[in-house]
Amino acid sequence: MPMPAFAASELALRFGLELRGEDRQVHGVGTLAMAGPDQLGFLANPRYRSQLADTAAGVVVLRAEDADARAGTLLVARDPYVAFARIASLFEPRPARVPGIHPSAAIDPTATVDPAAQVGPHVAIGARSRIGAGACIGPGSVLGDDCEVGEGCELVARVTLVTRVRLGKRVLVHPGAVLGADGFGIAMDHGHWTKVPQLGGVVVGDDCEIGANTTIDRGALGDTVLEEDVRLDNQIQVGHNARIGAHTAMAGCSAVAGSASIGRHCLVGGGAGILGHLEVCDRVVITAMSLVTHSIREPGEYSSGTPLMDNRNWRKSAARFRQLDRIARAIPGGGDKDTA
Repeated sequence: MPMPAFAASELALRFGLELRGEDRQVHGVGTLAMAGPDQLGFLANPRYRSQLADTAAGVVVLRAEDADARAGTLLVARDPYVAFARIASLFEPRPARVPGIHPSAAIDPTATVDPAAQVGPHVAIGARSRIGAGACIGPGSVLGDDCEVGEGCELVARVTLVTRVRLGKRVLVHPGAVLGADGFGIAMDHGHWTKVPQLGGVVVGDDCEIGANTTIDRGALGDTVLEEDVRLDNQIQVGHNARIGAHTAMAGCSAVAGSASIGRHCLVGGGAGILGHLEVCDRVVITAMSLVTHSIREPGEYSSGTPLMDNRNWRKSAARFRQLDRIARAIPGGGDKDTA
């Protein structure tokens, strides 16, 4: 498939950017370090500003305050990273969806598949499930009973919707993701675990994206909910009855325990954990590898843990951690109350 080309003036008009310098054709995109004369690069992070002088990129997207550092064709943007993302999407090859059902697919007679949907090879669709117009169910995907896939959704490949999973419109689910599996509900009865039935479902709002091998458990009674435009990276665990607010993004290997509630416009760093039954308000940033052990009521940036250091210093520091309580109690007033 031949790569498309766009004039810099066309990109400026389409995405509301300011064109400075001569008009040039753009045949692709790249980083400042790697882009060639027929490609577009971008400067979003100030630490790479020094690369402006040496980049071979024919067109550069940047902020107005950086424009004086670069001669040639420029596209000035309020947010260069957003502008670059929109331009780069023009060069992403996407095969056309061909409506229809592959002969190898197994579909329950009570399921409904819109004629404008695409169902790929070796797909299984359970009883009473519904597939909306323009949806694409990729190879090897399995949809259990009572699932709903909205208009324009894409299940890339080997996606599993176990039962009672409802996807809104334009939801993108990457390979290996499992939605609607049993939540981790168990009760101890005379030394033996008794399984708690998971009777709820999973509800995913419009325009969400769910990364590869991410798992979202269905609720015990109510539903596990992702509001609209939630973005989950790869290998994330979302426990039963959790709720994630609109426009929140979570990086890889983070985890949300059951019945936790995360607000809108939050950012959760990679490997971070949020304990169950806690509430995180809107517009909170949780940095990577942090552990949230209490509810967060005020917007802001929160961190936990200790920074990386060489092993010798770490061992010394770890030994001193155990002495902190004794030292605190030795300070006048330091032992008045338990701060553990």
